[in-house]
Amino acid sequence: MKQNRESLNAKTRRTLEYDKVVAMLAECAATDDAKERIRALTPSGNREEVERRLRETDDAKTLIGLRGGPRFAAVKNVVSAVQRADKGARLSLRELLDVAGVLRTARTLRAYHDDASEVELSIGHLFSGLVPNKYLEELITNSILSEEEIADAASAELARIRRAIGAQTAKAREILQRIIRSTTMQKYLQEPIITMRGDRYVIPVKAEHKNDIPGLVHDTSGSGATYFIEPMSVVEANNELRVLLSKEQDEIERIIAELSAQVAESGESIKTDYDLIVALDVIFAKGKLSYQMKATRPLVGDDGVVELSHARHPLIPAGRVVPIDIRLGGDFDTLVITGPNTGGKTVTLKTLGLLTLMAQAGLHIPAWDGSRVSTFDNLLSDIGDEQSIEQSLSTFSSHMTNIVSIMAVADERTLLLFDELGAGTDPTEGAALAIAILERGRLLGARIAATTHYAELKLFALKTPGVENASCEFDVQSLKPTYKLLIGTPGRSNAFAISAKLGLDAAVIDRAKSLIEEDSIQFEEVLHQLDDKRQQLEREHEQAALLRRELEGERGRLAEQREQFERMRDREADRARQEARRILAAAKHEYAELQKQIDQVRRIRESADYQRSLQELKSKTKSHLSNLDNLVNPVNDSDDGYVLPRPLKIGDSVQIKNIDKLASVLSLPDQNGNMELQAGIIKTKVNVRDVRLVETDKVTINVSKSKYRDLMANREKNAARADGPKSVRSYNPELDLRGMNGDEASLEIDKFLDDCAVAGINQVSLIHGKGTGALRAAVHAFLRGNPHVKSFRLGVYGEGETGVTIVELK
Repeated sequence: MKQNRESLNAKTRRTLEYDKVVAMLAECAATDDAKERIRALTPSGNREEVERRLRETDDAKTLIGLRGGPRFAAVKNVVSAVQRADKGARLSLRELLDVAGVLRTARTLRAYHDDASEVELSIGHLFSGLVPNKYLEELITNSILSEEEIADAASAELARIRRAIGAQTAKAREILQRIIRSTTMQKYLQEPIITMRGDRYVIPVKAEHKNDIPGLVHDTSGSGATYFIEPMSVVEANNELRVLLSKEQDEIERIIAELSAQVAESGESIKTDYDLIVALDVIFAKGKLSYQMKATRPLVGDDGVVELSHARHPLIPAGRVVPIDIRLGGDFDTLVITGPNTGGKTVTLKTLGLLTLMAQAGLHIPAWDGSRVSTFDNLLSDIGDEQSIEQSLSTFSSHMTNIVSIMAVADERTLLLFDELGAGTDPTEGAALAIAILERGRLLGARIAATTHYAELKLFALKTPGVENASCEFDVQSLKPTYKLLIGTPGRSNAFAISAKLGLDAAVIDRAKSLIEEDSIQFEEVLHQLDDKRQQLEREHEQAALLRRELEGERGRLAEQREQFERMRDREADRARQEARRILAAAKHEYAELQKQIDQVRRIRESADYQRSLQELKSKTKSHLSNLDNLVNPVNDSDDGYVLPRPLKIGDSVQIKNIDKLASVLSLPDQNGNMELQAGIIKTKVNVRDVRLVETDKVTINVSKSKYRDLMANREKNAARADGPKSVRSYNPELDLRGMNGDEASLEIDKFLDDCAVAGINQVSLIHGKGTGALRAAVHAFLRGNPHVKSFRLGVYGEGETGVTIVELK
């Protein structure tokens, strides 16, 4: 039974193409052994194990996002080499270099983890378990240049021997060079060159002169025309060279044996390092695949509940895949999916099964955050692709054989996937059989998802608690599926509609309808009405969503305007505080001046004019203090007994008493006397007691801004002439506009120039900064239309240059 269960689970993994996902994962790994472990990776039915695997994938993905992935490319399997070294064998240079590669990777991985130590990781113990051995790593890499060459620095003796070999080689070649350069000897030589035979230096001699050069014959050419002779004069040098070469080889063997012994001493830690490196390579491959698929970690339970949101089949190209929402195991344990051929029913089943397998293998799944899967001990399927010629050869009996095997092992820890359940036989019997199989699977406690064309199964799902209908939507107008899964809605049979759309004679279609039982016709009509209602509700839902987005956008704009108003209010408050500090400083200066004058009066106390001078100073001081108090406290809450000359009307111009601003009436006072006003770009609510009606026949809410400004400027000038000029020292002839936009600057300049004109100031400075020039352009544009402005220019050296505009007032 166990063997049969494992065989069925393996078959389902092949059917769902789990092996293709595993192949994609293997491509993300660097080491050969990691690829092999991945190919053997199977889903786990244990929730704790699945959670552990998913946490590992989370950690790898986090580290890749923070620091990029670690490098594993140089790592080779060294376990067998270490075991041979432990038994006293000498390793090859290639094997020693592989050991150094493992040690180097262990060291870099440990440093990689230490650099990200602020991140708490579930795989931290894997990094901590690595045992770097930099001494042995550098000993090998400094001793071995390649898998064919030992470095001179491997030992002092080897370096000495090689120096001696070089000297002896030079000696032998020098002797031979004298021979081949000799005019006497050249006629005996086939070529004036030095070559080697059997590690000994020789010269090529013509066969007929072999006895003219005393020496040892080491070889002849294939034709016999050349003899390779070692002259007697170089025999001793060659003999010494042979001895040195033998010593070199012995030293190399000793070095290799010593390095192999060092590897044997650290054998256990090296094997542990390699095993941990491979394990980390597997985990980081999962993190890389998650990035490639734009996948997320699902929630995991063991209660049989699956909820996939915006799930995508990982093997369908991103440009073609249509995300779907799938639910199973909550309100219902069985899902019956209907719809036309090629409509996506089989893909839905495969997506459900494959993503469940991926999660149980510790992989992130291509679905939205918050998606949920459940662990199953068995995931069994009977799926045939109707679009495949191969699968179309499957017979009813082969499907039944498979289903019989599945039902024999199914239990409450099983997910069953049936494609076209009951197909391939008489429709009446097939539908009845399909219902019976679903009932038996539910009785065993399994979770079930099945596709079908049978109307009987739609009715079964409608009437049976715990069984839910779903359908793959089909657009009859375009004759194309939308691949959208609709849970709770049974699929319509679109055969008549599709046939009519394709041009089948209406009489044929009417005849076909007459052959169908009345109950079936009524059922399809109900489905048609339900589908129309669903589409209408979806359209209304889309319209409601559009309105909601528009309202949210409007709310965002209002919030932005409110923030802008609050920034302006705060800026006004800051400017008022600065003005108050300036006025206070002026008051202190005035006080100091008065003190000086009082001191002077004290000095003339005995004079006849003392009492008169003292009284004049007291009056002057009182007047100054009163003026300063009015400037520092511009808001006057006292009731001056003002009564509106008539009831206000919308569009009236009024003056807000507390802030001395002009505004227009937008709404009439309510029962509490509150009304809405428009002051410049700001809308505000003010009590009717705090406004003064501006009576004029020429100014209305529709008058242009420039005419309104001219009129109010004239009114203020007249008021100033009536009341007498104010002290010029009470106004700062500079206005700092930096940080404002064009509209804000225009409002500030308008008020500032009005105040300066009333105070009798003839020249002011507007500070706008150099910047991009946009604020300067806006300031100049405003000044050109202002009635107070006589002329203006940019500042010169000492005045702020192009960052300041000097304005001359009328």
